[in-house]
Amino acid sequence: MASLLSRVELFRPLPEEAQEALAARGARRRFAQGAVLMRQGDPSLSLYVILSGRVRVERTTESGTSLTLTELGPDELVGEMGVLDGEPRTATVTALADTETLELQASALAVAVLESPAVSSGLLRLLSRRLRSTDELIDRISQERRTGH
Repeated sequence: MASLLSRVELFRPLPEEAQEALAARGARRRFAQGAVLMRQGDPSLSLYVILSGRVRVERTTESGTSLTLTELGPDELVGEMGVLDGEPRTATVTALADTETLELQASALAVAVLESPAVSSGLLRLLSRRLRSTDELIDRISQERRTGH
């Protein structure tokens, strides 16, 4: 299963034996198209490495508007924010196709972070990209509201 994690940018810096140990701590999960992997507001106990399939990440605003934040596919992570800060899920994640994941508990990620500073810096890069993407989405929505489109 280490080869699965070696395809994931975040875990590439880990030595093969550390990837194997991390993968062994995970649980493979399958989600049918339309199934919900996690719901906004739920406790954040684990993250998912997407092995196959595709998911949509949506956030519902206080006014009830649903915004699609992104779509993710193989070798990407979802659910890492809540695992890192212990706060409830910030979005709902739904399978757009039959999807297989490796579910990693927060404690497994903590071990990987402690074993490899490169994983820590990789998480910072990932979170920075996600924040930039959200900023771009906010700019696009603001522009659409100003122009009426």
